[in-house]
Amino acid sequence: MDIFEKIKTDKGNIGQYQKQAHGYFSFPKLEGEIGPRMKFRGKEVLTWSLNNYIGLANHPEVRKADAEAAADYGMAYPMGARMMSGQTSKHEELEKQLADFVGKPDAFLLNFGYQGMVSIIDAVVSRNDVIVYDAESHACILDGLRLHMGKRYVYQHNNMESLKKQLNHASRLAEKTGGGILVITEGVFGMAGDLGKLDEIVALKNEYKFRLLVDDAHGFGTMGPTGAGTGEHFGVMKDIDLYFSTFAKSMAGIGAFIACEEEVCDFLRYNMRSQTFAKSLPMPMVMGALKRLELLRTQSSLREDLWTIVNALQGGLRENGFDLGITNSPVTPVYLSGSVPEGTNVVMDLRENYNLFCSIVVYPVIPKGQLLLRLIPTSMHTIEDVEYTIKAFSEVKKKLEQGKYSKTQMANVF
Repeated sequence: MDIFEKIKTDKGNIGQYQKQAHGYFSFPKLEGEIGPRMKFRGKEVLTWSLNNYIGLANHPEVRKADAEAAADYGMAYPMGARMMSGQTSKHEELEKQLADFVGKPDAFLLNFGYQGMVSIIDAVVSRNDVIVYDAESHACILDGLRLHMGKRYVYQHNNMESLKKQLNHASRLAEKTGGGILVITEGVFGMAGDLGKLDEIVALKNEYKFRLLVDDAHGFGTMGPTGAGTGEHFGVMKDIDLYFSTFAKSMAGIGAFIACEEEVCDFLRYNMRSQTFAKSLPMPMVMGALKRLELLRTQSSLREDLWTIVNALQGGLRENGFDLGITNSPVTPVYLSGSVPEGTNVVMDLRENYNLFCSIVVYPVIPKGQLLLRLIPTSMHTIEDVEYTIKAFSEVKKKLEQGKYSKTQMANVF
């Protein structure tokens, strides 16, 4: 069969809904200044779908730093990959500050989070090494695993007995191959909002020999006494061998970093293909990241404001009978029961009649009969936003339970 013909007949689990969903449920356009209120299809909506956790996206000092750096350097400098001609003292300064902040000897600045994680896994392990990973790991981790030429074992999500079972398998195999073991988990799981059991995983180092890689994309800037992440929250940052995070969440930017001991960082600098063969991060993004990191470190009120909204939103939803699962992070999943058509009607009602924008997750991403409305609170939201949202959700939930979304189809908005 011709490759293009195959693509046209099988568009994938999500792509099969392209005609019905594009521009509304998928690839929606949120326009205007980044914040709690933006424009969707020409109408202002209260949005809960942006990972701008501590409000840095439009912070005046950030905007000023971004603009000044763009004017001073343009978007092209430095040209070339870091190894060849794209190195600057500012790139090195950002790495040093990131390492200091998370309590690691060194850090390596990466162009993107997704490809960074894929490339870290590819560089760190060889065909003789064994990987053990959480079943609900992010797609970037799973894609990194696909590059691994050796064996891998998956353990049930946050299940330490399952992890020990797989570590036993991995230990026996590694003894035969002469390789090592890499355990991979997340600090904050971005869909359900629960934390990886980093303290319990670290404790297993007393029984098993392995290195630990943590993807803390949603934890960096939100978790821990200083915002240094989920490792800091559990008091085990020193025991995390490879600490990874992206700038796309709390830092409201582009880029990522991996922090670890110096020799390992130097190895990654010379062996991560996604960095060796890619252009260096442009100077405005580096200067902007320096300013964002400064604010993250010095303005704790931003994180405090975030948690005020998180506690109000999650507490209020639970008081009104909503199931939020086991989240203990800012990520706020709201679980409902219903079919996919009912779920689309719920979202359309929220957007069209309540001017409220949030993301929905349905089958096949989650089991049939479940609906998940995912809310991302930020420090920029207000208590009034929270109260309005809880009221809207309560009304929508009542309609759903009464079967109104299955009996009537929302007006066609496409």
